[in-house]
Amino acid sequence: MQAMIEKRGKEMIGAALIVFGILAAMVVGSYTPTDPSWLSATDAPVQNMLGQMGASIAAPLFMIVGKAAWVIPVVAFGWGVRFILHQGADRALGRLIFLPIAVVVCAVYASSLLPGAAWAHTFGLGGLFGDTVLGAFLTFLPFSAAFGLKLIALLLAVGSISILGFVLGVTRYELKEGARFLAIGVVVTYVMAMRLIGKGAKGAVSAAGTMQARQTEKREALRAEDEARAARRLADEPPMSYAAPEPVQEAVFEEPEQTPALVPEKEKIGLLARMPSLIKRAEPLPEPELVEYEQSENYAQMPTDDRIKSKISDVIKSRARNHMVTQPPQTSHPAKARGRGPTPLVVDTAQPNMRVEPPISATLIAQPAVDAAATSGALAFSSARMEPVEMPPVDAPLIAEPAPQAPAFLSASFRTQPPLEQPVPQEQMSMMPRSYGPEPVVEPAHQPEATAFDAMPSEHLLQSEFVDKPSFESAPVVDELAMASYAPVMDIPTPESKSVVQHTPRKPVLPSTRAKAEAQPTLKFADSAAAFELPPLNLLESPIEVQRHHLSDEALEENARMLEAVLDDYGVKGEIVSVRPGPVVTMYELEPAPGLKASRVIGLSDDIARSMSALSARVSTVPGRSVIGIELPNENREKVVLREILSSRDFGDGQQKLPLALGKDIGGDPIVANLAKMPHLLIAGTTGSGKSVAINTMILSLLYKLTPEECRLIMIDPKMLELSVYDGIPHLLSPVVTDPKKAVVALKWTVGEMEERYRKMSKMGVRNIDGYNSRVDDALKKNEMFSRTVQTGFDDETGEPIFETEETQPEKMPYIVVVVDEMADLMMVAGKEIEACIQRLAQMARASGIHLIMATQRPSVDVITGTIKANFPTRISFQVTSKIDSRTILGEMGAEQLLGMGDMLYMAGGAKITRCHGPFVSDEEVEEIVNHLKAYGPPNYMSGVVDGPSDDTAGSIDTVLGLGGNTDGEDALYDTAVAIVVKDRKCSTSYIQRKLAIGYNKAARLVEQMEDQGLVSPANHVGKREILVPEAQ
Repeated sequence: MQAMIEKRGKEMIGAALIVFGILAAMVVGSYTPTDPSWLSATDAPVQNMLGQMGASIAAPLFMIVGKAAWVIPVVAFGWGVRFILHQGADRALGRLIFLPIAVVVCAVYASSLLPGAAWAHTFGLGGLFGDTVLGAFLTFLPFSAAFGLKLIALLLAVGSISILGFVLGVTRYELKEGARFLAIGVVVTYVMAMRLIGKGAKGAVSAAGTMQARQTEKREALRAEDEARAARRLADEPPMSYAAPEPVQEAVFEEPEQTPALVPEKEKIGLLARMPSLIKRAEPLPEPELVEYEQSENYAQMPTDDRIKSKISDVIKSRARNHMVTQPPQTSHPAKARGRGPTPLVVDTAQPNMRVEPPISATLIAQPAVDAAATSGALAFSSARMEPVEMPPVDAPLIAEPAPQAPAFLSASFRTQPPLEQPVPQEQMSMMPRSYGPEPVVEPAHQPEATAFDAMPSEHLLQSEFVDKPSFESAPVVDELAMASYAPVMDIPTPESKSVVQHTPRKPVLPSTRAKAEAQPTLKFADSAAAFELPPLNLLESPIEVQRHHLSDEALEENARMLEAVLDDYGVKGEIVSVRPGPVVTMYELEPAPGLKASRVIGLSDDIARSMSALSARVSTVPGRSVIGIELPNENREKVVLREILSSRDFGDGQQKLPLALGKDIGGDPIVANLAKMPHLLIAGTTGSGKSVAINTMILSLLYKLTPEECRLIMIDPKMLELSVYDGIPHLLSPVVTDPKKAVVALKWTVGEMEERYRKMSKMGVRNIDGYNSRVDDALKKNEMFSRTVQTGFDDETGEPIFETEETQPEKMPYIVVVVDEMADLMMVAGKEIEACIQRLAQMARASGIHLIMATQRPSVDVITGTIKANFPTRISFQVTSKIDSRTILGEMGAEQLLGMGDMLYMAGGAKITRCHGPFVSDEEVEEIVNHLKAYGPPNYMSGVVDGPSDDTAGSIDTVLGLGGNTDGEDALYDTAVAIVVKDRKCSTSYIQRKLAIGYNKAARLVEQMEDQGLVSPANHVGKREILVPEAQ
């Protein structure tokens, strides 16, 4: 005990030192030279944090020791922490004696420092005392003032740190541990820094790879789009009219005696000089001659541009002569397939004596269409001036490379030799091998990609003219349709995007047997003998009249991509793998990246709704799957009607004892719950969220399924508006209760009915109401009575027990459903009694066939207490105002993001939450159904539900509920208390409490009961009571 007192005392001393240190720091830290003090009188306002007193203390401190005044708060704070942590408090007195020395050393060291511009005093940072001592040291040192000042500053810095550490109680062990901690901190900081740098580098590499992949995909998509556009443009191109193809005759050139000159390699002559490098040869060959020209012309002496023009002119003239010379037909060689790059040159080795002229290929320049007649005339004119020259056949395919600006098929005009005499037959064309696989080709960097034009047979690829400038002679044009017919048809692959829109395979809502029977027209030859008929479905709104809204897959896909972008903006990495549209909301399933917490995405619900321009967004995990569901409302909300659910097979042909039509889930499938399995239901939601409409649909579900002999209702409506329309239907056990005091009586009657049912079931030896009713059915079929043998006493003469047979009339027990529309009003009037009744019913009423449906618009902890929540595992939450209310009713967030008007979260007993859209029922429909039920006669009310049970029954019910007990003196505890009072002649609440070992409230009730019966007198002014019962003799 002494040690504990000492510890607490040291902690109080430490706290006082910390407070003193903070105050001293405020005094020193807020010091201003212009503040009024003992040494200065001014009218300026005080700027010190502690006012005039703080300024009066700080001014002399700074004048004497200057900045060394900070030693006082530092030492006070340090020793305060030591006292609280119980570290070195025993050496405080021996160390604090040296505090003035520490202040002096720090003041002299501060005087050795250079003051800044903000220092307004004439003395240094160490005050007048520091300046005086420092000046004395400088006077006695045998060094120069500058060197001596630096030396003294260094020594004083070391001394200040040492003396401060000593005064603060630092030991050698603490120094060693501090150095060790500092070293570990440096290592850990270095490791963390390197890890962060590594993560940054990885992230940069990953981002660069992602960007590169996106750029590649974008280029591929643009390329595919361009190819598709070109194909469509070719298909839509109207046929052009040209002159009929003329027979092509191979030109034969005579071998001249002179050896043609080669083009000098050292001169860079533009396109012609680069032609050999553009042609890929099948095997190494000497570089062939490009152009054979006459010796009479001196090309070497011409300028570069003129020389190129002359060469091009000679080539054109030589081709024009070819159509006048007839060449015997030769075997055509199929064109070699090639990929990207020029077709390799193929040399015919069967004719070694003949010179091979290489093909001339040039980029095709897009030109306007050339008139065929004008072109033929120009060619005839040019051929009339030239003599024919025989040339050997060329086996190499002639290459026409398309210009990058447009495909060659569309706008290129060709200068060619005269066409073939006859078109190649289709059979021969089909025999020509075509291969479009790429070959390893050496091609220039500027060469465009090969198109389908490059893969055509070489016999039908006509030589194109080298073009240096736009102005040149016209030539015959090739029929573009003929060329297109020989071009291979290539299907341009288009990337197929994976659709994430998945329409949930919704089963068709199968009509129930009752719905089919009502839909079938029948002839009634006689009135039905049934005493009661369930309401027909045609009293409700038909689902055919409901307008359906469906979003297209493209719109859903676009929303999914937009949602991915929004999540990426908030740093959530993942992919939308599925989109499930529903009647009210659409759920987007997010596959998060590994390591992403679901709580992080759930916390972004408000931001997601804002970014998606939605009313709200609910984010939750999908049970049993690794995805996160993001629910966004549809632009057009689909109305859910009650008739569609009541006519379904799940409701009509189901085996539920007490079916409740809750509505539709996200996918549009009906949800039908069984109240007998719940066994009680708690509903919460704000005003206007659809809570009262949901209660109406639940009541109508029971009225459409069960007769008054099978189910009876007790309705408690403190608001006097919602449930009063049902007053007078045959299912009611009593009129609709609107008085909160009578509601307590009705609940107590229900508790008494539960106890009575349990007694009957215990006599029959059954466990629940279904077993009891089945026994009743069997007995009624056999026209029997319930009988059991009971012992009534003993024979006076023989002493043997006497047994009698007790017979009871078999009577079925209907289900009883208690509906409370507003529980908050009842809790305000009689909270303790209401809570006791609800707790008792929720714990025990399931087997007796009594079930509760309770609703409240104030889901706070004072209305939905822990006891009520523990006994109501099945809950429904409509839209609430805050996350706290959502946690109160469901235990988690999400209800604040609902849309209202019937949008609910249904939590079954296993804590699995399902979003459901409740059906809508209008007041007119409810009135029609109530009028239909009232037509079968007045209700059979039971007495005692509202009037209250008898006194004996009420006392026993209060005893069961723990609300009081036997006020007539029959309680054994009361008799014991009276005997104690009469014997000891003392009566007080505390005395009875001690003697009987009971609670204060119970003892107070016993004393009050004695006072009411005249056993003791009322308490006087000092609290004593007189015993009115005479003392026992």
